[in-house]
Amino acid sequence: MSEDGGCRIDVWLWRARFFKTRSLAARVVEEGKIRLSRGGAETRLDKPSRTVRIGDGLVFALGGRLVAVRIEGLGERRGPASEAQQLYSPLQNPSA
Repeated sequence: MSEDGGCRIDVWLWRARFFKTRSLAARVVEEGKIRLSRGGAETRLDKPSRTVRIGDGLVFALGGRLVAVRIEGLGERRGPASEAQQLYSPLQNPSA
């Protein structure tokens, strides 16, 4: 894992199993439906090539509910669900 670097947002969302395909993850990002929190600043991601890093927070709607997670790992592949769940930890307050 390239823990010090970053990972494309569409690739990370796919590896963490939030979306079935990279193209679906990319479409959600392009539609501006993903918010990124880094260093106290919040931005709306608009390009699938944007980089996320460990410690970043993400907020997005999925299946009619708001999902708020902190990135804990970048991963090297799209593995089983148990492996994917180690890539993030849930945040309690999505609006934070």
